[in-house]
Amino acid sequence: MPDHWADLLIKDHETTEKVFDVATQAFEMSSGPPPAMMGELITYLVGYVDGCHNKKEENALFPLCEQRGIPRQGGPLAVMLDEHQQGRAILAQLRPLAEAYVAGDSTVLSSLRKTFEAYSSLLKNHFWKETDILYPMARRVFSPQDDASVLRGIEATEAALGPDTRQRYYGIAARICTMGGLDDLSKSLDRDVLAAILNTLPIELSFVDADDTVRYFSHENHEKIFPRMRGVIGLKVQDCHPEKSLHLVKRILAEFKAGSRDVAEFWIDFAGKRVHIRYWPVRGPSGEYLGCLETVQDITRIQQLSGERRLLDEE
Repeated sequence: MPDHWADLLIKDHETTEKVFDVATQAFEMSSGPPPAMMGELITYLVGYVDGCHNKKEENALFPLCEQRGIPRQGGPLAVMLDEHQQGRAILAQLRPLAEAYVAGDSTVLSSLRKTFEAYSSLLKNHFWKETDILYPMARRVFSPQDDASVLRGIEATEAALGPDTRQRYYGIAARICTMGGLDDLSKSLDRDVLAAILNTLPIELSFVDADDTVRYFSHENHEKIFPRMRGVIGLKVQDCHPEKSLHLVKRILAEFKAGSRDVAEFWIDFAGKRVHIRYWPVRGPSGEYLGCLETVQDITRIQQLSGERRLLDEE
């Protein structure tokens, strides 16, 4: 089944925001970004962000939005179109500065930095408006046939720019991120804050590393479905399970390490609760196996939910 048009466009947003973050970090260096990165960056922004992503919206999405009653004037659609033009105006200033910088003219660095900041700031705000406002609005008024029409229009716009357009430009985005290094979002979190987040989740976590050694469990000072003691840390996970289930543990870990399984899940009735237990392989950026994550959740109340609740009722 093909992706939904909104998923494809949001993936463009996510990919471009990563590029923006890497470039922003590079601009913070006194020497500026490497010229090779700047060359790839301007190719991506001109060729894909404006030359493809914006065109997919203008050719396929926006006209159908207007046909389905979203006004072209005075509403979100008008704002998006206006911001496309604002972005093009800034990009027209950015491009010659970037080309001069790549050619070795370091005197343009200050102007290049300011112009890039203006462009990335505009687009980050623009992406948020599309993702959170315009796309949901369109999804509410579109029929399945409309969704299919937009998807065909997106594919046609990409095809007009050559074979494998999205894959080619996503490859450029990946190279830019490799040149600068993309930090995980958790890096900015204080260690104590991250620990508090994990302990606040309505799901209990346990982590076993790539050598099958227990390294972590959450909710130490909270009520837990299955008791965990600090003494388990540092033990082999095989030593923490009864003999009758040991073969299952070994099989799951072996399949995770081989890459032949993405999840193992079980659900049981325990202490008056309906408990959902899942095991997940944890993999690094290159797909390397880092360990196994166990999640345990009381889903009793979740299974009892019915209808909808859209407002915060008085408790």
